[in-house]
Amino acid sequence: MAMENKKTDIIDQIKETLDTLRPYLNMEGGDVEFVDYKDKIVYVRLTGACQACMFSDDTIKNGLYETLKTEIPEIEGVINVTV
Repeated sequence: MAMENKKTDIIDQIKETLDTLRPYLNMEGGDVEFVDYKDKIVYVRLTGACQACMFSDDTIKNGLYETLKTEIPEIEGVINVTV
């Protein structure tokens, strides 16, 4: 039960952190959706302009991952789930 509570706490932290990044993505016509957190990996879906942007890998690696890793050290990766 404690492990499930920890996962829930991490998911809440992930969502809060994504909310702080959302305005930057929105300025470019994009957005990010939380999909899942499993085995220390965060799964997100880039939407809007970010979905087809040639810089989406940079957004994932240098924006989302670096920020999430700073806030939540347990995170080992961020994967963009395409439709």
